[in-house]
Amino acid sequence: MIPDEEVRLTQMSHASGCAAKIGPGMLQEILKGLPMSNDGNLLVGIETNDDGAVYRISQDLAMIQTLDFFPPMVDDPYVFGQVAAANALSDIYAMGGEPKIALNIVAWPNCVNPEILGRILKGGADKVREAGAVLAGGHSIQDDVPKYGLSVTGFVHPDRMFKNCGAQQGDVLILTKPLGTGIVNTAVKAEAASEEAEQEVIRVMTSLNRKAKEIIEKFEIHSCTDVTGFGLAGHGIEMADGSGVTIAIELDRLPIQREAAEYAKMGLVPEGAYRNRQFLESKVDFGSSQVFEQDLLFDPQTSGGLLISADEQTAEKILEDFSRYGLETEYAAVGKAEARGEKSVRLIR
Repeated sequence: MIPDEEVRLTQMSHASGCAAKIGPGMLQEILKGLPMSNDGNLLVGIETNDDGAVYRISQDLAMIQTLDFFPPMVDDPYVFGQVAAANALSDIYAMGGEPKIALNIVAWPNCVNPEILGRILKGGADKVREAGAVLAGGHSIQDDVPKYGLSVTGFVHPDRMFKNCGAQQGDVLILTKPLGTGIVNTAVKAEAASEEAEQEVIRVMTSLNRKAKEIIEKFEIHSCTDVTGFGLAGHGIEMADGSGVTIAIELDRLPIQREAAEYAKMGLVPEGAYRNRQFLESKVDFGSSQVFEQDLLFDPQTSGGLLISADEQTAEKILEDFSRYGLETEYAAVGKAEARGEKSVRLIR
């Protein structure tokens, strides 16, 4: 944590007094109103709300372009920089690519010590270097609420990129990081979280999805996305709708961060989870699930894991390699893709 005499970045996140109201349903309606590209080299655009845009440069090379930035969710400036960078880099990994160039995106209040911003940028730069990419500048503006992130360019072979649609009936769904970052961070802000839970959420958020991507690219997978602001429910719905299947999530197999379930039962649930529920619940069959379990599914994840679909035999091999090569975060097979039903996602035991 930063010294008491410095600002609490998480308090500044709400300085404007205006909470974001854009949810996945509203975003899709906005995107529908945009003109569609007729450039045949644009391999992935806005059609399926994928993690980034993909543009073919040559027969053997495609460029992935993405950007992501947000207000602080932790008080330590260096950790915030790491988390924001890991989150932005994750979109490249989720599409099977290798990040190459990153540009900083900064919004900063003039009244706040710029040395704090320097520590944020140092955290981001160190995480970009860990990813093997190059940080090549960026852009900043004045804003009452601090925000930080990256625009990242990566490369992938056009025939080997991952998409968030393509899951097939019978596929196993694998999640590479435990859920609960939004809930645990809410408990941290309320000074109700244990030190162990706080350290785990930082470790999860700052872990790159690089190793998971390097493992799964050796196999034929059918779809992949990273689980971020719309939660497992939201990104699962995108995968299900884009693939024409229903995704069954097994509640008892979900990897959950330390104490996140207990905090959810206490009502320490972030506003974003309620917004996700409002926009998404009509597409979810809740079955016999309890409210706290649903909150974990709607919980917005920051720098979450990859959600991968592959046939059963391939999924078994992927899990074996995750164990063999020591994936840093908890992972699990969390469900299956089924024939399309009435709902996009259904929760089962």
